[in-house]
Amino acid sequence: MNKTNCDDTDNSDDDLLPEYNFSEMKAKPNRFAASAGKQRLKVVVLDEDVAIVFTTPESVNKVLVN
Repeated sequence: MNKTNCDDTDNSDDDLLPEYNFSEMKAKPNRFAASAGKQRLKVVVLDEDVAIVFTTPESVNKVLVN
């Protein structure tokens, strides 16, 4: 197994400067990153007497916005 030297600056494909030392970082993974792109679906079940008055989602939203 070959080991590469971290101080080797001859690699033209490397965009990082040598003074960036990521080995000393104490970063933690973002626990919210997994759900950042996902839209959560919220379902509300209305009681039967309320569902009789509000028959469409638009009618419920209209009352909730006001």
